[in-house]
Amino acid sequence: MKNKKQYLYYLPLCLLVVLFIYIQVTADLALPGYLRDIINNGIVPKDMGIVAQISLQMIGVAVIGAVGTIFASLFAAIIAAGVAKNIRADVFEKVEGFSFAEFNKFSTASLIIRNTNDIQQVQMFIFMFLRMVVSAPIMAIGGIQKAIDTSGSISWILGVSIPASLVVISLLMIVLVPLYNKVQKYIDGVNKVSREQLNGIRVIRAFRNEKFEEDKFDTANTVLTRTNIMLNRIMVMLFPAIMLILNFMQLAIVWFGAKAISENSMMLGDIIAFINYAMQVMFSFIMLTMISVILPRAAVSWKRIRQVLKTESTIKNVENPLKDLADKQDFDIEFKNVSYSYPHATEKVLDNISFKANKGNITAIIGSTGSGKSTLINLIPRFFDVTEGEILINGKNVKEYDLEFLHNMMGYVPQKAVIFSGTIESNILLGKQDANKEEIIAATKIAQAEEFINDKEAGYESEIAQGGTNLSGGQKQRLSIARALIRKPAIYIFDDSFSALDFKTDKALREALSPYLKESIAFIVAQRVSTIINAQQIIVLDDGKIAGIGTHKELMSNCNVYKEIASSQLSEEELRNV
Repeated sequence: MKNKKQYLYYLPLCLLVVLFIYIQVTADLALPGYLRDIINNGIVPKDMGIVAQISLQMIGVAVIGAVGTIFASLFAAIIAAGVAKNIRADVFEKVEGFSFAEFNKFSTASLIIRNTNDIQQVQMFIFMFLRMVVSAPIMAIGGIQKAIDTSGSISWILGVSIPASLVVISLLMIVLVPLYNKVQKYIDGVNKVSREQLNGIRVIRAFRNEKFEEDKFDTANTVLTRTNIMLNRIMVMLFPAIMLILNFMQLAIVWFGAKAISENSMMLGDIIAFINYAMQVMFSFIMLTMISVILPRAAVSWKRIRQVLKTESTIKNVENPLKDLADKQDFDIEFKNVSYSYPHATEKVLDNISFKANKGNITAIIGSTGSGKSTLINLIPRFFDVTEGEILINGKNVKEYDLEFLHNMMGYVPQKAVIFSGTIESNILLGKQDANKEEIIAATKIAQAEEFINDKEAGYESEIAQGGTNLSGGQKQRLSIARALIRKPAIYIFDDSFSALDFKTDKALREALSPYLKESIAFIVAQRVSTIINAQQIIVLDDGKIAGIGTHKELMSNCNVYKEIASSQLSEEELRNV
């Protein structure tokens, strides 16, 4: 864990829990002794004065025990909740640093479950451990000692009952642990299917595919339900088995105790006290039984949490990374023989890509679906790392730059516009937290978002629903573009960011954007030829390889792939007038 000091804070509280548990258990172990004295010295000789005197002492000890129980539970709850809070923060921080490779390893649904349900299981176990596992050994050892002191002749009954309880608990735990592993796996599956269906509810309804999706969910749900039923069937055997042992123990104590009383080797109060001590001993094992029910699931949950915490991102800083550009006035980005293939894939997504992008120029990337356009530009901010070759910024490998500095250099607009709940202004300010109102307005004007923002009653303070569901696709894209523009970065990356815009808005945006990019390097991935027709450099990708590089006119004369794309979108007259 990243910051262990935050966990050391709870050590003093743990000591307080132990102290109050010791007070509670000591009081609980003292009560049967008072009960024995009341019976032997007060009730049997019929001396009510002694009964009243010992009863008052008994009440005082019971109150002290209750105080110990209250404070032990309070501090245990504080520790469990606090540790869970810190683990959640550690997991969230770890996930934030993951590259796309790690997100592919852990599904989004699984990461959510690990940071909610799994940590909740660990929190519950910590509380139960502090309250029960700490007190159970003290109570068991103290109870056994008190029982032997009260009557050694029938203490052998405990020697039979305790091992029998341990055998039952051990056998059930051996069966429960594998089942809990399956349950957590199936919970991930149900969560994954649910998220997928809820996110795609419009498509499902449009294609009248509800029945298929219901069957898909029912399959995942049924597997989880059956495993849970099997788990619960085994668990319900646990407490009856322990109670059976407990009842046989009580029966044996009464039977052999009565025989000892008839032989005048024990008194009635001793039998009552022995039964209470034996019950306390067995109750301590019942507490361990409850822990044994929670432990397997908590152990599985902790293992899953540790998998996330121990996973190192494949994208990380080198020692002494660069935190500045050597030449801010004139810099370039160069791809040198860059190839990329996804982990465990046999084919390359990109193969031997080489080109240079200069400051003040727009480098456009076009190609058929699946040609590797988005993968190529995602290599620049190191969302992936190249498998062959290198990417240079000002002659330095992109891997030599500090990741935070590298990302601060960039204004990134993803293919799918990502909008967060909040206001329009808060979404734009994600690009630059300290931007003033003038900067916000300037960015939205260039992004062609000012008109629809002003049409809203609350303007920039208009509330945005989660995922931007109360905005159109074009409005979300324009806000994403404004968010990138407001930070005025050295490098712009537009990953098919104009696809949801109408042609009029697209043209107006490009015209407003052109002078804004003169101090930067801009990469534009596009499907429309009209969007990139005026770019200083157009890279045509075909099946992961460069099919052509040049301006629109150059490519029309020497690149068949580009010519086919352009001809399919523009008329001959439009192509002649370019």
